[in-house]
Amino acid sequence: MSKTNNRVVIGMDPHKRSVTIEVMTADENVLGGGRYGTDEAGFAEMGRYVSRFPDRVWAIEGCSGIGHHVAVRLLAAGEEVVDVPPKLSARARVFSTGQGRKTDATDAHSVALVGTRMAGLRPVVADEQLEVLRLLVDRRRSLGEEHTRKTSQLHQLLLELIPGGAKRDLSPAQAKAMLAKVRPRDAVGKTRRRVAAELVADLERIYARKKAANKELTELVTATGTSLLDLHGIGPTGAARLLVEVGDITRFPNKAHFASWNGTAPLDASSGDQVRHRLSREGNRQINRVLHTMARVQLRNPTEGRAYYDRKKADGKAPMEAMRYVKRRLSDIVFQTMLNDAVRTTEATTRTGPGGQRGNDSESSAAGSHPHTGSSDKSLPGPARQHPRTLLPAAS
Repeated sequence: MSKTNNRVVIGMDPHKRSVTIEVMTADENVLGGGRYGTDEAGFAEMGRYVSRFPDRVWAIEGCSGIGHHVAVRLLAAGEEVVDVPPKLSARARVFSTGQGRKTDATDAHSVALVGTRMAGLRPVVADEQLEVLRLLVDRRRSLGEEHTRKTSQLHQLLLELIPGGAKRDLSPAQAKAMLAKVRPRDAVGKTRRRVAAELVADLERIYARKKAANKELTELVTATGTSLLDLHGIGPTGAARLLVEVGDITRFPNKAHFASWNGTAPLDASSGDQVRHRLSREGNRQINRVLHTMARVQLRNPTEGRAYYDRKKADGKAPMEAMRYVKRRLSDIVFQTMLNDAVRTTEATTRTGPGGQRGNDSESSAAGSHPHTGSSDKSLPGPARQHPRTLLPAAS
């Protein structure tokens, strides 16, 4: 039996204090499993159990979320880990059980099924630079969300203190100037003004932190050598999010698979003689958001994106439909940009001699570590194969 056929997938349903695993072969035979604690004793016990399967890959649900802590520990131990999106494991659970009932054991089984059947899953890599970017871009997002929430609260209070409220784009300095003119006499009004002043102070601190975070992200993203910052509508936060979420761009065989993964490819909804496509609500929503922001910025300026949008509207497309066309084309541009960067990095590595590469170039198989991502300019294609970077053809 070949090495590929000997390989097993260890599907894992992770939690904070425990994990449940199931060991599965390439032909989907279950060899064992169990529940282990995430403390040192439990982790060591799990290591002893899986040591009987020397050719193994770990498929962990939610490596960007709850599964991150255990994925990092496995990588540090020299293990091979791939990320299984929760949506894929949920579908596998429904198809394998006939219903969506969840238990830790059925979750581990569905994760193992996804890892066994699919090629193209994102390999989790021990990349210090990307890990730092992930921490900072997540922090920057939380600052943005906090800013939005406190701004909404401030607008509500100003509307109750000042007839007509304040303008939409209100800076902390402008809000402070407005509050200086308000002199309520009743206890409720005074409390409103005091809380509004506290919110303004909070917003000033958040603004300073956002500014510092943007500067740090810009420096770190520039240090990666990526060309994403050259694209109109992508700032340091968007570029960092792309680098973190995409990882190795060569795991996508072409731009259509990338579009399907990020949710910008339409889904075929044809029936009989009626041919139509509908908006995809699936895919990586964080990357979809980056592309949506990129599209909005381009539409506000005289760019190629704006010209393409106007052409689609002239062809009779509704504004939202034309916007979806723009996002899909921007997805293609982002894919080609990241692919060019990857090829350039590979060529530089080849010239300077052997060295480490980010990602995983192992052969895909039924029990491999890279499940496929479907695409849909047309209908969803078949499973994708992993292409080594040095052999990757240019995208059309």
